[in-house]
Amino acid sequence: MSRFQNIIDPPPDAAFSLVEAYARDTFPQKVDLCPGFYRDENAQPWILPSVTQAKKLLHDDPTIDHEHLPLSGHPGLVSGARRLVFGTENIDALDRIASIQTIGGTGANHLGALFLSKTLRPANAWIPDPSWIAHPQIWEQLDSSTSVCFYPYFNKKDYLLDFGGMVYTLRNEASENDVVVLHGCAHNPTGIDMTEQQWKEVAAICAEKRIFPLIDLAYQGFATGDLDNDASPIRMLLKRGDVEFAVAQSFSKNFGLYGERVGALHLVTLSGQAKTKVIGQLERLQRSEITTAPSYGARIVSIVLQDEAIGRQWQQDLLHMSGRMQAMRESLYELLTELKTPGSWEHLVSEKGKFSLTSISRQQVNILREKYHVYMLPSGRISVTGLTEFNVKYVAESFNSVIRETASF
Repeated sequence: MSRFQNIIDPPPDAAFSLVEAYARDTFPQKVDLCPGFYRDENAQPWILPSVTQAKKLLHDDPTIDHEHLPLSGHPGLVSGARRLVFGTENIDALDRIASIQTIGGTGANHLGALFLSKTLRPANAWIPDPSWIAHPQIWEQLDSSTSVCFYPYFNKKDYLLDFGGMVYTLRNEASENDVVVLHGCAHNPTGIDMTEQQWKEVAAICAEKRIFPLIDLAYQGFATGDLDNDASPIRMLLKRGDVEFAVAQSFSKNFGLYGERVGALHLVTLSGQAKTKVIGQLERLQRSEITTAPSYGARIVSIVLQDEAIGRQWQQDLLHMSGRMQAMRESLYELLTELKTPGSWEHLVSEKGKFSLTSISRQQVNILREKYHVYMLPSGRISVTGLTEFNVKYVAESFNSVIRETASF
C-alpha cells in the first residue's frame, strides 16, 4: 500500500473548477462572472497596447539572453515597482525598503508570510472577513504556531464596510507582532475600500499595538484608474515613519500578464541597517524555493515603467480598463433597477475594481449556472469584467428571474 494512500483529498478550487466547467459549456449565451481576469468588450482576453509595444522592443533587442536574474530579481523591475508603490516624494524613506521580485502577487504574499513567520513569530495572522481565498491558505501552510484569525470587514445587511468591528477586533484581540492582512485598494471580493481617515486610524492602531500590516496590492490602477491615488494609503504609512509593514505587489492584473507571474515584495523597515538584514534573509528564502524569479514578464514591465511614451500608453490602458468596469457596474445596476429586482443593488456603483459581493445565495448561484448558464462563485461574488454591452441585459434578466423564482423558498 502506498504511504500516501490515506492523504485527505482537498476540496476542489472553486474558481478554477468553474472556469473548467464554463469552458465545457456549449450554450451560446453563457456568461462567465467568475475569474479575476480582465476581459475586453467581447469578453475576450485583452493584451494591453502598452504591453504589445514593450514586447516588440524586447523581441527586437539582440542582446537579450536567457541567463537567470539576480537573487533579488530584475533590477529595472524592482526599482520601478518600488517607485510605483511608494512614489518619489519621500526619497530618504526608500533607503529603508527591502524589495525583491516574486512569482506574482501570490508569491509575494507567500514570501512575506514565510519571512514574518520566521522572524516575528506572530501568534495570529488577521485576515479580513471576507477576503481572497488564498490569504488564509497561505498562512495555514506555514508554522502551525500562528493561528489564522478573521476580523470583521463586510456588513452584509447594508453592504458597507464594518469598520467598527474591524477596529474593535484589532484594538482588543490583536497582540504585538501579530500580522494584519489589508487590501491596498479594490478589495477582493467586496469592492469596498477604507477611506483615507479610516486608513489613518488603522495605521495608528498598528503603531500603538506594534501590529505588522501586510498589504496586498493586487489592483493598483484598477480602483480609480489613478496609480498614485490607489497607492495613497501605502504612502501615508511610509510617511508616518513609525510603522514597519510589507507590500505584496502584483502585475498580473494592471498589466494583463497573468501567466507571466510578475510580482514584488517590499518590506519597509525603520532603518537602513535593518533593511540590509531583511533583504539578505528574503534572498536566502527565495534561493531555497525558486532561486530566481522569471525574466520575461519582468523585462516587459521594466520597459513600460522606464519608457516615457509607453508608460503614458499604459496609464491610458488603465483608464480604459477601470472605465469599462465602472460602465458595466452602472449598466447592471440600471437594468436591475428597471426590472425592480428584489434586493439592494446600489452598492454596485459605489464599489471599486473588478468585484462585487452580491446577496445572491448559493442556491441561486446554482440555478443561475444550471438553468441560465451564468457562472458565479458560490459566495455570490461577481467579476464585472465578465459583463459586456452584449450580455449585461441577459445577466440582469437572469438575476431577476432566479431571485423572483426563489423568493418563496
